[in-house]
Amino acid sequence: MMSSIRKYIAEFIGTAVLVIFGCGSAVAANAMLDAQGVMVALSFSTLAISVAFGLVIVAMAYSVGNVSGCHINPAVSLGMLIAGRMSVTDFIGYVISQLLGGIAGAAVLMGILGGTEYGLGTNGYGADASAMDATLAQALAIEVVLTFVFVFTILGVTSKVQNSSVAGIVIGLTLTLVHILGVPFTGTSVNPARSFGPALFMGGEALSQVWVFIVAPLIGAAIAAIVFKLLQPEDSKN
Repeated sequence: MMSSIRKYIAEFIGTAVLVIFGCGSAVAANAMLDAQGVMVALSFSTLAISVAFGLVIVAMAYSVGNVSGCHINPAVSLGMLIAGRMSVTDFIGYVISQLLGGIAGAAVLMGILGGTEYGLGTNGYGADASAMDATLAQALAIEVVLTFVFVFTILGVTSKVQNSSVAGIVIGLTLTLVHILGVPFTGTSVNPARSFGPALFMGGEALSQVWVFIVAPLIGAAIAAIVFKLLQPEDSKN
């Protein structure tokens, strides 16, 4: 019982830290973009946000990874569940902890920033929420694809014990990669907990659109887990 509680606390902390630093960097980058108003600033902002999210994953992987595996993402936990690497009970506990962590992280940001005009790093689509003016269909598609790549990589790099020393770096770099493509379109979610917390505090359009960033990552993760299982050699499935 205590082992499970420790895992859930680790997931709560990891997700909160992800939101604070990842979404916080998005707020700062948006403020810089508004101040500069040039393409160079847009490129820098995208890279800064991407690197921030990637570095948070690396930091958390090597701090709470030995406790909970550092999912800090309901989509990752769903992939692990489908791949047969965690129980239903733990899956439920992880997701609840991650959602609460996302809310707590957003609350910290709100307390620090006081609800600035640059939001809380929420995800979105359309003219008001997407630099690329992404449509609903585009937002769904890109989040499914990006989450597929992210979760597929996680399942692969964590499938062998000998990869444990570099897994955190690989996963962090992969999150950076998917953010570089996704930030201009949706702000990049690939994580329902990361999206839900900020949207809950911002309300309005962010909250009305958040379902996309819950459903699409879960679909992408499920597809990734199914494809990963199908690609495994028969002897590894027994």
